[in-house]
Amino acid sequence: MRALKYAAAASLLAVAPLASAQQLSIATGGTGGVYYPIGGGFAEIINDHLEGYEATAEVTGASVENMGLIMRGDADLALVLADTALQAYEGSGDFEGRQIENTRALASVYPNAVQLVVLADSDIESLEDLKGKRVSVGAPGSGTELNARALLEANGITYDDITPQRLNFNETADAIRDGDIDAGFWSVGPPTSSILNLAATRDIRLIGLTDEEIANAQEEEPVFAAYELKAGMYDGMDEPVQTISIPNVLVVNADMDEELAYDLTKLLFERIDDLIAVHPAANDTTVEFTMESTPVPLHPGAIRYYEEVDAEIPDKLRP
Repeated sequence: MRALKYAAAASLLAVAPLASAQQLSIATGGTGGVYYPIGGGFAEIINDHLEGYEATAEVTGASVENMGLIMRGDADLALVLADTALQAYEGSGDFEGRQIENTRALASVYPNAVQLVVLADSDIESLEDLKGKRVSVGAPGSGTELNARALLEANGITYDDITPQRLNFNETADAIRDGDIDAGFWSVGPPTSSILNLAATRDIRLIGLTDEEIANAQEEEPVFAAYELKAGMYDGMDEPVQTISIPNVLVVNADMDEELAYDLTKLLFERIDDLIAVHPAANDTTVEFTMESTPVPLHPGAIRYYEEVDAEIPDKLRP
């Protein structure tokens, strides 16, 4: 009987560290994009190197949904497009009337590229050719849809001019492959698995943007920047393609404990090679990129880390 009591006590001791670990939820996106592997990679780094915490990457509808999760406290960290984060912070655009003033950033992680994909034999050669076509504009509540709509409307094309389909990345790739839609938008860090898989089974083309179309988009949405997709990024892509990009931001609620925010920011940069091994998009995760690209104030815990590494922190990033 005494042996059984000792065994039970030892069992309780063995599970105590796990039971006491604080759970962290990282809101990402669909499994066919970059948010999920980046979030999953960071969760693994937290689990391996941040004592007392266990993190899990959650599949979500991406940026817009993620901001709601942060606001409600249903996620502790979230990957969000810069324009979505800024709209949430300001209470503009899709967040008019539901401002999330507690939005804070830990870092800007990498830029998303807007990628417009068609089959190689499509008669679509430009944005203008999308009129009258069936076009996936991204999952409901995703940053892809925000970006696609802003790009289209800035260039005189509304949803009334197309037949919009709100599909996630994998669904968009399947629908293009099967001929159910004519074109699809991705706003994601290139290269992305769903386009790679599509290009491995069907011949595809990426539609480039003109200088004028990019300028129009930047006038509509200041966080847009010109970006070149490199030749050879996907099968059959022999020439570089000009498009636009948007930074991705790792956001938290201002209520996050300052010490935890500091530890997470420090861990992100000190273990960045581990994240690059998960996805090459993390090559752009630098202190300099954060200082140049972050659209909302930094969390005080993150500021403490950046001050320690002598970063020049713009005044707009201090809450």
